[in-house]
Amino acid sequence: MDVLLDLPFNTDPFFYLVAIPAVLLVGISKSGFGMGFGALATPLMAMSVSVPQAAAILMPLLSAIDLLGIRALRKDLDKKLLHFLLPWALLGTVIGAVLFGLLDAKLVAGIVGVLTLLALAQRFFFPPRPDSPPPPRWAGAILTTATGFTSFVAHAGSPPISAYVLPLRMPPLVYAATMNYLFFYINLAKWGPYALLGLFSVSNLLSSLVLLPLVPLGVWIGVRMARRISPTLFYRLVYTGLFLTGSKLVWDGFFKA
Repeated sequence: MDVLLDLPFNTDPFFYLVAIPAVLLVGISKSGFGMGFGALATPLMAMSVSVPQAAAILMPLLSAIDLLGIRALRKDLDKKLLHFLLPWALLGTVIGAVLFGLLDAKLVAGIVGVLTLLALAQRFFFPPRPDSPPPPRWAGAILTTATGFTSFVAHAGSPPISAYVLPLRMPPLVYAATMNYLFFYINLAKWGPYALLGLFSVSNLLSSLVLLPLVPLGVWIGVRMARRISPTLFYRLVYTGLFLTGSKLVWDGFFKA
């Protein structure tokens, strides 16, 4: 028993009870099905460990999922949209790295949750008409910068960018591929700052390694579902995921002790 207690990674059963579904949700979300559900991963894992520790454990897994996702969806990428979004996302990542030590991650999560629910309420009560113009590019710049920031501090980057990209009404796989590539570069840019902040402890990295086999399973489930689901049902599930994400982030940011 003493040997088990001294293992250099997390051995708490409750941690794996929340971490396993969290990693599967990220894999499913990143591969195209249920985009938005992945933002639940950090709040779920934070039920067992601190938010910075949850973010650090998820970081290698996100990178592995990104690599599998871009390989599976590379033919569906909207390169023009990615070239517009990427500089703003990286700007947000830089802002997140600078302010990481000054801002409370719970407060940031709560604000992201409120904005997510407000965006969904706007689309529910004032749905866009089929002939509605796409959102202005300045809105895309602001929301994508917010995505880079919230992704850095809490791996909760999908709600802001979804508010800009979803109204573009892209085919599900084009949407999924473009978002996957965007977050691949965002997460790649986070490795250096995370290391400088001391988040990559041996324990955290080994916990990531234990969870790694779940990555291909989540991506495989997501890709198969995304290729078989109708666009209407796809976006309904996206909105459901964003609603659950927003609600959980609001709870964690403003009400959870």
